[in-house]
Amino acid sequence: MSSTPEFGKVVVFGVGLIGGSFALGLKAAEQVEEVVGFGRSLSTLTQALNLGIIDRVGANAGQEVADADLVLIATPVGQMSEIMTRIAPYLGSETVVTDGGSTKSDVVAMARSAFGNQLGQFVPAHPIAGAENSGAAAARADLYREKKVVLTPLPENAALTVARVRSAWEWCGAVIHELDAQEHDRIFAAVSHLPHLLSFALVHELALRENRDLLFSYAASGFRDFTRIAASHPEMWRDICLANRVALLGELDCYRAQLDELRDALQRGDGAALEKTFAVARSARRNWDQGLAK
Repeated sequence: MSSTPEFGKVVVFGVGLIGGSFALGLKAAEQVEEVVGFGRSLSTLTQALNLGIIDRVGANAGQEVADADLVLIATPVGQMSEIMTRIAPYLGSETVVTDGGSTKSDVVAMARSAFGNQLGQFVPAHPIAGAENSGAAAARADLYREKKVVLTPLPENAALTVARVRSAWEWCGAVIHELDAQEHDRIFAAVSHLPHLLSFALVHELALRENRDLLFSYAASGFRDFTRIAASHPEMWRDICLANRVALLGELDCYRAQLDELRDALQRGDGAALEKTFAVARSARRNWDQGLAK
């Protein structure tokens, strides 16, 4: 390494797409000396080791986090509470903890319960850079480049603690934004969690039909684009949907109302109503595309 890295030891729980890409991003930027990995499967950890994602497979979580500079919990949110509870008694006074969960209010509640007076050492985060593929083999060093990472800092966080987490994600190439945890969950219920729910639902409904093979044989680019995210990790999305179910139920009700309007228009043969809906959607979609291109 050309200069002293910002982080000495980084401990990653969950060395798949999110955690593995975080480790690779820091390594590519030459900002970490050692990455220690933990996971549920020895085969996954061995794969991460062979791919150069981690430098060591962790054996004792308490021992590893005691002198770590940074800990990333990149597991499905349903597993985070147990990990937080397990490491809390051993956290070093200078160790900073963050996460990669897609929901934040529930993760904050877990952290409050687990960390107690050490809560200030935990800075919640959500990288907006997922993909339908998962596992260590899907990880890549550039996953977060020019992608948003949302931090939802807590009142207990010192400015320097937040800055350290911000810096880690920035070394991975991310663009950092900040939101309140509840606002975060409301936003992502609409633009992330609901689309995944709809995609899973459509593919599931077709998969249960007797003529599913025939249907899928004729599916083309429109179906592929709409249903790409139905190939996402089922356990992870189960946890996300349950964790954010209040906001997600509200979004689902809004969507059902929109579907009812379209159904009524179809039943009436009301082309004008259909075209008006499609035109508004087209304009909004094109404006969003143009904004991404800037």
